[in-house]
Amino acid sequence: MKTHPEKLALLGGAPVREQLLPYGKQHITQDDINAVTSVLTSDWLTTGPKVAEFEQAFATTVKAEHAVAVSNGTAALHAAMYALGIQKGDEVIVPAITFAATANCVVFEGGKPVFADVEADTLLIDAQKIEALITPRTKAIIAVDYAGQPCDYRRLREIAEQNHLFLVDDSCHALGGKYHEQPVGTLADLNTFSFHPVKHITTGEGGMITTDDENLAKKMRLFRAHGIATDHRERELKGSWIYEMIDLGYNYRLTDIQCALGISQIKNLQAWVQRRRDIANEYSDAFRQLPGITPLAVRKGNFHAFHLYVIRLNLGTLKAYDRAFFFRALRAEGIGVNVHYVPVHLHPYYQTLLGTKKGDCPVAESAYECILSLPVFPQMTSDDVRDVIHAVDKVMRACQ
Repeated sequence: MKTHPEKLALLGGAPVREQLLPYGKQHITQDDINAVTSVLTSDWLTTGPKVAEFEQAFATTVKAEHAVAVSNGTAALHAAMYALGIQKGDEVIVPAITFAATANCVVFEGGKPVFADVEADTLLIDAQKIEALITPRTKAIIAVDYAGQPCDYRRLREIAEQNHLFLVDDSCHALGGKYHEQPVGTLADLNTFSFHPVKHITTGEGGMITTDDENLAKKMRLFRAHGIATDHRERELKGSWIYEMIDLGYNYRLTDIQCALGISQIKNLQAWVQRRRDIANEYSDAFRQLPGITPLAVRKGNFHAFHLYVIRLNLGTLKAYDRAFFFRALRAEGIGVNVHYVPVHLHPYYQTLLGTKKGDCPVAESAYECILSLPVFPQMTSDDVRDVIHAVDKVMRACQ
């Protein structure tokens, strides 16, 4: 790394990169294109055979008994709340650091999200804070495998079982991860995934829920299809037009086109997760001696899938600069950093709905002021990784 500060691009210097490197990006292969094209020329574009094929491939990959494909990660969370019977008056404990959908899914079913603070060094839900939030109305806990690292499921299971609660893993960041050799996708009663383009595999948009409970899987399949007991392909195979809506559901189906892409993509999961881990290791090695930066901790026994690589800025050692300055400065250098996430309880909607406020989750709020997500995706080259390290070093040294 350079010993003398370079002039920042934000202040008129030459940028590290001319073209912005995004924090995440899909990778589409020729095999993916061929798989999608094959479906486009078939008889079934949706509710066809590729849906069950993708579900089986996914369940096998994560070693779960059942997998239910839906239209996106939010639909996966919503279907999970439906299957667990969340309703008006029920409370569900969720972490403060997550995407809004983790809490929104509770509200969709009439429940109340209760926000738990996070661990300072990992930003995972703090199990020690959960028990104080449990009331007679609490029905479930949603843990979030933030950035790709599994939560402390041994302790979360103990809390859930002792209090007769359901446990849900929002594992949208952690496909391919493991907790003490147990694959993500089998760690909770229901485990939800997203296939957005920045995730480990993509179907464009898409989601999945895994479970070992056949009854819960049946409920979610009903929910994704308007609450109708049979889908079009099932009726076609039976030569029947009769269908019955037996509960109120949504149109949360995933198409055969998207499932074909998912089947093709999942074949590369192991290699792509390993590439993310290799990039993360390069970052950690480079930043270990760089003052002003602390990467998030990785717990012993966790196999981190690194959907995100998050650093904390030690703002107290960096003159008067704030996170907003670092964000602008790194963007000007061509590094597409991002911030994950605004604490959910600080969104205006929840402040109005629940009366949440600053001070409710102080660890999450403090972390939010100083975190940045660096680019990490499988097709990043060695030069790309070096550019990120160079840019972070350049901005950090200019601020000391």
